[in-house]
Amino acid sequence: MDHDVYNGMAAAGLRGVAWQKSRHSNSQGSCVEFARLPGGDVAVRNSRFPDGPALVYTRAEIEAMLLGVKDGEFDHLVGG
Repeated sequence: MDHDVYNGMAAAGLRGVAWQKSRHSNSQGSCVEFARLPGGDVAVRNSRFPDGPALVYTRAEIEAMLLGVKDGEFDHLVGG
C-alpha cells in the first residue's frame, strides 16, 4: 500500500482513481463504490458521502469477500 494511502482516509484524497458502483444500485444513491488503487489494493466508500472515509483492503481481502457474496454467505444480512 502506498504510504500516503491509509485506511479511513478521506476518499477525496484518493486522486486519479476511478470509482465504480454496481449497476444494481438504487436511484437514491444507497450504494458502495470501489476503486482499484495503484499497487493493487482496493478502496471502498459510501456513495452518499463521497468525500467521507475510504476503507482500504488488499486484493486478497476483496477477493475473499466477493467469493463469499457469490456463495450467498451474506444473504442473511439483507433477507427478511
